[in-house]
Amino acid sequence: MSELTLKNVVKRYGQVQVIHGVDLQVNDGEFCVFVGPSGCGKSTLLRMIAGLEETTEGQMTIGPRDVTQLDAAKRGVAMVFQTYALYPHMSVRDNMSFGLKMGGMGKSEIDDKVNGAAKILKLDSYMDRKPKALSGGQRQRVAIGRAIVREPEVFLFDEPLSNLDAELRVEMRVEIARLHKKLGATMIYVTHDQVEAMTMADKIVVLRDGVIEQVGAPVQLYDDPDNLFVAGFIGSPRMNFFTGTVTQVTGGTAIVTLPRLGGLEVPVQLANPPSEGTAVTAGLRPEHFEPDGQLRAELPVDVIENLGGVSYAYSASDTDDAPIIVEWRGKERPTGGAQMRVGFDASSVLLFDTASERRLR
Repeated sequence: MSELTLKNVVKRYGQVQVIHGVDLQVNDGEFCVFVGPSGCGKSTLLRMIAGLEETTEGQMTIGPRDVTQLDAAKRGVAMVFQTYALYPHMSVRDNMSFGLKMGGMGKSEIDDKVNGAAKILKLDSYMDRKPKALSGGQRQRVAIGRAIVREPEVFLFDEPLSNLDAELRVEMRVEIARLHKKLGATMIYVTHDQVEAMTMADKIVVLRDGVIEQVGAPVQLYDDPDNLFVAGFIGSPRMNFFTGTVTQVTGGTAIVTLPRLGGLEVPVQLANPPSEGTAVTAGLRPEHFEPDGQLRAELPVDVIENLGGVSYAYSASDTDDAPIIVEWRGKERPTGGAQMRVGFDASSVLLFDTASERRLR
């Protein structure tokens, strides 16, 4: 079993605390993605798991073993870095086998492991090449192969696709997802790209300022965020936010008035509605705008992004508020400088308390 458990894990640099009491369970064979903005602590947490950073407080276990104070080499983990970190003077085969040779493994066993990894990663025809003769994607596959041959309990990926161009990133996302399915290994993957997180993860851990904001499956975080930060971070394009006020509460329905949509009154069903006069923020994703929605508004169009099968219309305001993004499909789409009539259903609106940023349910 190679499940990973973190209990009240803390990291300090002197008086500065960067990881604040993290509790997390990554199940055996799970693909877990740490995601968040730059500086949120995701790479620091990964390096703590790898043993490259000392854990100030708390406990880490891999399976039944307490690895909190173990050296990195004894933890049973293998890490793939953002930079490929290949030896330029060695062939692909030598790069993949170097760690095993240093560990004293026999030649025949090394050959079996290296050839097996090369077959999985489709590197068979590149084994005698040097890194300079490989593409970026091929180099990253070699780095992954170097991790595979060690047969670790946990694979750790630290933004491994950041140095690749857009097309290669898509290819490598598929490769890594296929690799996880084939190996059935526990993998922890760090990225600031929430699209990578959504497309690859079994479980997403959203971090902000060294604190876990929410943990869950990709669709769960997308459809049911706990707070404004998670709602705004997960999803591309981002969720639209509208400041508003609860003007009436009837039973389990809160009537929310949204000034930016012309004072539109939106009835939101809640189990625990806030009191009248509460300042709230309404969230609505671009794809939830529909021409035949129950609630209607009219918005000016500033910019159109035409992406073929879908277009995004941006409607800016006279204030510093972020532009409203509306997704359009089909043949009839708005043009820049025109007015667009949009609709949406109240059931698509998520409501947040503006003061605490917590979700109202």
